[in-house]
Amino acid sequence: MPGRVIVDVSQLSKAYYIWATPAARLHGPLLGRVGQLPFLPAGLAERCRQLSQGSFKKFYALRDVSLRVEKGETVGIVGRNGSGKSTLLQVLAGTLAPTTGSVSVEGRVTALLELGAGFAPEFSGRENIQLNAAILGLSPAEIEARSPQIVAFADVGEFIDQPVKTYSSGMYVRLAFAVAINLDADVLIVDEALSVGDEAFQRKCFSRIRAFQERGGTILFVSHSAAAVVELCNRAVLLDQGELLLSGPPKEIVSHYHKLIYAPPERAASLREELRRRAPGEAREAPSPPAVSAPPPASLPEPDGDGEFDPGLVPRSTISYVSLGAVIENVCLKTTSGRPVNVLQRRREYVYEYSVRFTQSCFNVRFGMLIKTVSGFELGGAVSAPPSRGLDCVEAGSRLTVRFQFRCLLVAGTYFLNAGVVGTVDATETFLHRVIDVAMMRVMPEPHALCTGLVDFCAEPEVVVQAPVPDPVAG
Repeated sequence: MPGRVIVDVSQLSKAYYIWATPAARLHGPLLGRVGQLPFLPAGLAERCRQLSQGSFKKFYALRDVSLRVEKGETVGIVGRNGSGKSTLLQVLAGTLAPTTGSVSVEGRVTALLELGAGFAPEFSGRENIQLNAAILGLSPAEIEARSPQIVAFADVGEFIDQPVKTYSSGMYVRLAFAVAINLDADVLIVDEALSVGDEAFQRKCFSRIRAFQERGGTILFVSHSAAAVVELCNRAVLLDQGELLLSGPPKEIVSHYHKLIYAPPERAASLREELRRRAPGEAREAPSPPAVSAPPPASLPEPDGDGEFDPGLVPRSTISYVSLGAVIENVCLKTTSGRPVNVLQRRREYVYEYSVRFTQSCFNVRFGMLIKTVSGFELGGAVSAPPSRGLDCVEAGSRLTVRFQFRCLLVAGTYFLNAGVVGTVDATETFLHRVIDVAMMRVMPEPHALCTGLVDFCAEPEVVVQAPVPDPVAG
């Protein structure tokens, strides 16, 4: 049953004027106003309007974007640089006004756009906490109650009472995030803010965002980190050139986003058109069948030795990049003896294999593989060589076989695999071909397995029972 819509964006457009010359920025608007004077002759008024319009052109950062977000959703927004992501968040946060369309956001909004952008440099950290909280509508009593936890989260020590202009960049970021995340907003808007700070601070931020989600908070999240979008979000949207092209499960949207950004320029327009022709705003890839993520016991083939092959274990979400001179074929999983297998046993050795057919000569060629969860979270993989250490040249017409031998250290569940080949094109390393979710595998459950989580670290538990220490008083 649909939930309550807390963010409603309808036919939103945001245009900027790009003036032909600095002087046009001054006389263009003046001519436009003169052309509206009622006593001006019609011909002269029209000429003024023409001159005014000829001195600028409109650039649409957003064009007819519609988006509805329900309470409790975490929506990731992905797209290339300049696609309109940050502009959309700024409109939602109220720091930009739309040119056309409507925006409705229910409840208190906290935005982590440009961290610390609203700080007064001469004010101390404590004073900036009070100022920002007041701007967001907190009462003096609420500000006093929240200040200690904000100060503790920021962890800037005695600098909390020093002007923020004396802060290091790390201290500045910590204070800004502490203010934004500790004010009990209904909607949290985050624009690449989680990529700053050290690892300990990032973990602290993610933990607090998880707590915000558990309380039923709504989040709109922009990031170039595909893993962060897949891990944090339950829905994603793809923006490109100011248009909202797709909306759907994060794993599928991120896959289409990657396919788009790695497409050669001459294919990008046709790919955009393919995405636009889909059902309005929705990704069409069918989700993995329920039997994949939680198959009934009767459907599980009994593993024998190193595993079995299940012909029904075929991914439905495969996405292939545009080829730039290489084609990945014949992808399969095998035992070390060469037998095809996709139902694996824990702690056994397997081989992930595929062939690559080269349709043109390619340079500095490397190969890779990646294993992911059903949700698309990237668990790990490998490449055939470090950067700049690939095959110097692979001639057109060549066919290579690539093998990755690995030990299955995953717990019971279903997993997906990618295959990719990269090379140097115009002095930049890029994908010559990549296939997402090209294969899938299932790791069989074991009734007496002691490992938990996703990865089996081969931990061997040991419990040592110490003899009880006699109580001298009771003795």
